[in-house]
Amino acid sequence: MTDFMRNTDAFTWAMESDPRLRSTVVSVVLLDKPPDWQKLRARFDLLSRRLPTFRQRVAPSLPPAPPRWKDCHDFDLNFHMRRVAAAPPATLDTVLEMARLAQMEDFDRARPLWKVTLIEGLADGGAALLCKFHHSLTDGVGGVQIAMTLFDLDERPRPLDSLPEEAQRDTSSWLDGYGDILRYDVGAIRGVLVYLAKSAPGLLRDGILRPRETAGSALEMATSIYRTVRPVNRTGSAMMKRRSLIRRLGVHEVPTSQLREAAHRAGGAINDAFVAGVAGGLRKYHEKHGVALGDLHISMPISLRTNQDDMGGNRITLMRFDIPVGIADPAERIVEIHNRAARVRHERSLPHTQAIAGALNLMPRWYIGSILRHVDFVASDVPGVPVPVFLAGARVRAQYAFGPTVGAAVNITLLSYVDICSFGINVDTGAIPDYDVFHDCLVEGFNEVLALAR
Repeated sequence: MTDFMRNTDAFTWAMESDPRLRSTVVSVVLLDKPPDWQKLRARFDLLSRRLPTFRQRVAPSLPPAPPRWKDCHDFDLNFHMRRVAAAPPATLDTVLEMARLAQMEDFDRARPLWKVTLIEGLADGGAALLCKFHHSLTDGVGGVQIAMTLFDLDERPRPLDSLPEEAQRDTSSWLDGYGDILRYDVGAIRGVLVYLAKSAPGLLRDGILRPRETAGSALEMATSIYRTVRPVNRTGSAMMKRRSLIRRLGVHEVPTSQLREAAHRAGGAINDAFVAGVAGGLRKYHEKHGVALGDLHISMPISLRTNQDDMGGNRITLMRFDIPVGIADPAERIVEIHNRAARVRHERSLPHTQAIAGALNLMPRWYIGSILRHVDFVASDVPGVPVPVFLAGARVRAQYAFGPTVGAAVNITLLSYVDICSFGINVDTGAIPDYDVFHDCLVEGFNEVLALAR
């Protein structure tokens, strides 16, 4: 049976008809020295055999079936893994420029949706691993799971397991693929009918015995679904309106212990303090330009991953809600963000994410764009590796992740490593043309949050 994309992944895939909504994720791993190239290749070879989508391409389907994963029998590891020397001045800025170009480029859709580049010859004697992949391959937590299969706990690379056999060449005809699509569509329709047949008697009974509670519950569910899919007609910011294809990447770091302590003293979680720092930076950026600010629209990834899910894979849903950016007091801002985020995490529509995404996949592309293009910012918190690790003999010094803007003015992704929270900043320069000013404001925003810890 053909492997079909999950509806949420099909959603991200379909919306890329607008290149401003691409779901490309880029990560950078800084190393103290160049790793052993052959051992590094062997690690990714093993990984690509364990995770089927790393050797598969996306093939279209006839709606309403989502696109399919098909084995790419022209898979060439050398295409997906590159080795280059850093151009002068061979600093972190050099690496970030290469990451910026990777972030803006689309994938070769006839091949699997990932690419890795080893950048050697940095001025400090180190190296960097630049990883690019489509969000349908994995989310942030899944990416950390994948990374742990690549990393070692000491400098001596551990022996690798024997390589699994490569997938056998598909000998089925094109008619078989359409047969699978037909069976998928019939199965989806049957599933809806079975659900209605099972739930209708109970709904009818509850409607008779408890009409007020039943009507209220149905209304709450409908309202929750509407909050999930409603279009946003305008940005919350009066100045960050334009969207473009040009990106600018940057980084910032804060001690994990200080950010956690600031959150604790304000009565929130570390993610609340993180979002409060981003909000503070956005408020200062608008103040710098003399623009008043109240609430801004945020897209926040909510993880739906369970212990039963396999390694990798995309198990998130994007929830949109408003953040009180205009609150000047950082402690008060953390509390309000905590309360609003808690309500979102308990949305009644969350268990029905796949069904909602399936319905959205049948909507016109312009409607999907309207859901996302007026979001002001994306903030994503990814718990990373808590201990020092090595990659093919080289020590990992730092890690940064740059999530896609998917229509927002900026995406800021927190990826922790040991005791440091590293922020990957991905700015749409159409919305934020003066990146250096924005970066300074972002640093000030986090400084006022961290002051709570002192």
